[in-house]
Amino acid sequence: MKTTCSFLLVTLLFFSCTDYKKSDAYGNFEATSITISAKGTGELLKFNIEEGQKLEDKKVIGVIDTVKLYLEKQKTQASINALDQKLQEAAPEVAILIKDRSNLIRERNRTKKLYKEKAATAQQLDDYNGKIEVINQRINSIKQNVGVANRAVLSERKPMEAQIDLTNKQINDHIIINPISGTVLIKFVEQHEYVNQGSPLYKIANIDELKLKAYTSSNLLQNVKLNDIVTVLVDNGKEDYKELDGTITWIASEAEFTPKTIETKEERVNLVYAIEVKVKNDGTLKIGMPAEVIFKQKEQ
Repeated sequence: MKTTCSFLLVTLLFFSCTDYKKSDAYGNFEATSITISAKGTGELLKFNIEEGQKLEDKKVIGVIDTVKLYLEKQKTQASINALDQKLQEAAPEVAILIKDRSNLIRERNRTKKLYKEKAATAQQLDDYNGKIEVINQRINSIKQNVGVANRAVLSERKPMEAQIDLTNKQINDHIIINPISGTVLIKFVEQHEYVNQGSPLYKIANIDELKLKAYTSSNLLQNVKLNDIVTVLVDNGKEDYKELDGTITWIASEAEFTPKTIETKEERVNLVYAIEVKVKNDGTLKIGMPAEVIFKQKEQ
């Protein structure tokens, strides 16, 4: 009987030496995820991504049908081309008037010489000057009228050019470009489905580094500060833990009641403080996975 008791005592001492000490905080892993939505409307012609796939940023991962937009652009461009044909030129008509004016100036100058020799009258000289002035007025009037007409045409062109720019942007929006490097968490649609502007396409997050949101009591938090290195414990089988290093990146300024989702190995306290611990993912960590935190002991 004494031998049996001694064996049990040694066994208990062995396991008590290998057990982890009581953890200081408990929580679950989180990641900042974003939902990518469609910026255009139409059939999803190309969309070959899968859940769990890693995507690089600025990578084209899908295309929404742009045929309708392309036809609208062609129609607007045709209207712009038609407006260009309406633009008037004053040059031909003005050229004729300038030629007539040159002839009149030549005759006026000849009459001016004759007038000095008293071989022509002042009335004849005034007539030539009057005709030249009339032609000058006609030239100015033609140029002004053509300018007004052309400005009216050009005023119609500017909204059409703006519409072309808008259509080009809409066409570019139909190309789905992944905005961040990360892993696809959820895929909401499949290729060839019809999507509307704003329809969610997929959810992505960078899980190379996860955030452990954990909760601890006020007395344990007294010796903890930002950027402290802590030990993070995650389950490794039924009885064992895996140890990872983590860095405290945020500490709540106010206490809150213990979340119902947090299950500790000890009796819960009424009020706790939230902390966030940045942990590099070795490939085994998953969003929502529970973990425990052990604070580093301060040197006395």
